[in-house]
Amino acid sequence: MVIQVEFSIVEIEKPEDCNVILGTAHFIKTVEDLYEALITSAPNIKFGIGFCESSGPCLVRKEGNDEELKELAAKNALKLACGHAFLILIKNAYPINVMDKIKNVMEVCTIYAATANPLQVIVVETEQGRGIIGVVDGYKSKGVENEENIKKRKEFLRNIGYKL
Repeated sequence: MVIQVEFSIVEIEKPEDCNVILGTAHFIKTVEDLYEALITSAPNIKFGIGFCESSGPCLVRKEGNDEELKELAAKNALKLACGHAFLILIKNAYPINVMDKIKNVMEVCTIYAATANPLQVIVVETEQGRGIIGVVDGYKSKGVENEENIKKRKEFLRNIGYKL
């Protein structure tokens, strides 16, 4: 038996001031559990969730507290069309504010990316369906930081309140 596969790259569409979290889970209630995890994570968070169901009607499930992000997350999830993948778009918070809660959702299996960078998802398709192989998060490294870069990094973290 020979199984044919096809590889593709799916570009995730997101607003400039938005972070994205991409992962996989395993149950239809994931979209509601992710909603609860996010809404209790940060007081001003705005988000949309798209979740690819991989059995039954195989629909993209959507949730969120921001209609634009909710619709865009669903649109991206449908472009992915990978079994049990979820995609979360976030504004007014950072992944660091929500990752622990997301990882603690019982259905969550894998987190592929949590980023504000441009994101490409490497997808494989077989006769059965589609799956995520990996991601390209941002751009390739250009070198190793020097003392001036270290100083700027540390200042940035303190300016945004993540270090004292």
